[in-house]
Amino acid sequence: MPKILIIDDDQTMVYLLRTLLEMEGFEIAETQDWKSIEETIRVERPNVVLMDYFLPDIDGLELLSQLRAAPDLAGIRIVNSSGMDVSDQCLAAGADAFLLKPYTPEKLIEVINEIIDEDGAKDMASSPQEEK
Repeated sequence: MPKILIIDDDQTMVYLLRTLLEMEGFEIAETQDWKSIEETIRVERPNVVLMDYFLPDIDGLELLSQLRAAPDLAGIRIVNSSGMDVSDQCLAAGADAFLLKPYTPEKLIEVINEIIDEDGAKDMASSPQEEK
């Protein structure tokens, strides 16, 4: 079961995302400990991180850059979201996708499934080489 880590300071949004994603069969983890996001990702090992761009006391682009710079986290799949269209900045900084709020549940599931499917294809393509 794919795991999604939700990073958002809006508790209502976290609740709605958790409910929706669990109904779709995903395992959910969440954090609001902004200072330990990297450690949380290392512990949870999610397939996808769904991260709000605007977080308290932390710059979304800076956090994204930190995650991409950490060798053990560089491959983590990250979907940024925001009510402002900062898609160009997020994608340039290394986000795998960007969702402009408000987005539909269907769009969220579509984006997550596309990312997970891409990883599955990569995993399948690389596994025979690893067995040699």
